[in-house]
Amino acid sequence: MKADTSDSHPSPTAEEFLFRPLRPEQASKVAPCQDNCPCGTSIRDWIAPIAQRTHLGLSKRDAYTRAWELIVDNNPFPAVMGRICPHPCETQCTRSDRDSAVAVSSLERYLGDWALDHGLKLPRLEPTEDPLSFGVIGAGPAGLSYAYQVARRGHAVCVYDWHPEAGGMLRYGVPEYRLPRSVLDAEIQRIVELGVEVYADVRIGTDLTLTELRERHQHLFFGLGAQQARMLHVPGERGPGVWTGTDFLERYNTGRPLSAGDHLAVVGGGNTAIDVARVGRRCGAQVTVLYRRTLQEMPAIEAEIKEAVDEGVEFMDLATPVEVLRTQSGELRGLVVQRMRPGALEGDGRHVPEPIPGRTFELPATSVIVAVSQEADLRGLEDIAPHPGASNGVESAENRVSFGGDVLHLGIASAAIAEGKRAALQACNPVELADPTDHRKPLVKSERSALSDRVEDQETDPGLRLHNPGLEVRATISDAEFLKEVERCLSCGSCLGCYQCWMYCNAGSFTPVEDPSPGNYFVFDSDICEGCGKCIELCPCDFLSQY
Repeated sequence: MKADTSDSHPSPTAEEFLFRPLRPEQASKVAPCQDNCPCGTSIRDWIAPIAQRTHLGLSKRDAYTRAWELIVDNNPFPAVMGRICPHPCETQCTRSDRDSAVAVSSLERYLGDWALDHGLKLPRLEPTEDPLSFGVIGAGPAGLSYAYQVARRGHAVCVYDWHPEAGGMLRYGVPEYRLPRSVLDAEIQRIVELGVEVYADVRIGTDLTLTELRERHQHLFFGLGAQQARMLHVPGERGPGVWTGTDFLERYNTGRPLSAGDHLAVVGGGNTAIDVARVGRRCGAQVTVLYRRTLQEMPAIEAEIKEAVDEGVEFMDLATPVEVLRTQSGELRGLVVQRMRPGALEGDGRHVPEPIPGRTFELPATSVIVAVSQEADLRGLEDIAPHPGASNGVESAENRVSFGGDVLHLGIASAAIAEGKRAALQACNPVELADPTDHRKPLVKSERSALSDRVEDQETDPGLRLHNPGLEVRATISDAEFLKEVERCLSCGSCLGCYQCWMYCNAGSFTPVEDPSPGNYFVFDSDICEGCGKCIELCPCDFLSQY
């Protein structure tokens, strides 16, 4: 029997296509900034209550509070992340096609500081009817994020960390000139106030065994971080004067005695290497950063590199140490440095560095800091260590163990926060992980927006900050600057209440809603629509699309 291949919905003819009605579809789409935010925070949606507060009938305080609550649904550290996150969201901002990206980092920092100044508490959710006990190993960004998401749902949470205070690399790896301890302490305290118990100076695997943890808790999350640095494995590196980047920063950040000598050589090109170099300058040393690839391939935050240069840090690219030089008494006197050249391209788009035969030289140094990579310290936890390629989800229904953060792979703090949240949701209620959002890229008409300058954080004079090591490099923007900057958001993929569809619709298909909210200003009646398509053409945000 021959199958019926006829099409019950034949393609329209050219004439039908040209004259078919252009009826709109109201469809919210994910903004490009959200798609590039490690935390998955909808930046557009938390900016909207502030930028659209007049349309919404909100006071400034109510608008700020709503916006902050939207941020902390994903990230309980807005004041912290507003300072240290490189904000990859900004690289995808549609506004860049018009003038410059919205200053998300400045906005998040301002709102985070505002919430601290006004004593806002982290919002709780409807408590579960079946509370469980959760154990979190590691009080860094991943562990505290997990603890927050679990505690706000009514579960009991205990956090264990081998440091004297909570915070992980946020406290012991990030210098105070980037992240004041008062800000970090205040945002951690809000998590503790949800009922989270923090046990410091406890090393899991020795002070408390895995068996004891399993007896105490029904779920375990390992957010150990990666605070054990790797060495270069070159002759002479074992001995006085050679530090790892994490040890150097922890000693500096805890106020213990520290001397870099007259000339500090830093090996590495990541954020830890840049932090070490800038701390070295604050200790009074001349600093040279050695990086085996080109400066353009350096993974550190670009703004941090610029600030380091302003502070007098010297950079030497395509160079790597091959030997640490010492005197007969064992004192460090310098490095033998190998000159490199770019080789073949790797999968990440960077070149494989190759040594240039016969091209070495000596670099004098009184201290050397190795900041090339880090890994998790899993001593005593070998039986539970995540296997290569493990995700941050629950490994199995039987062991109820999950992992997140640098224990799985090195990354920025906002990514660790996101992994902590995802693991918490999977442990509490996997249904919450569903994402019904439309991920079509919105076709925003950015050319219709007025040109406007991006707000710039005021930067402290380099000389002043070197003489005041704890002084923040950048200042929080003013309230006036904050309100001006939120207006630059184009509300990509969501209705911003511009009223153009309502004003220009001849048929009256759009009716204003009585109680509007961001993205919800009008009800559309397709039965009345004449299909002229004018509203689709006028919509600046691509909230109205043709269906």
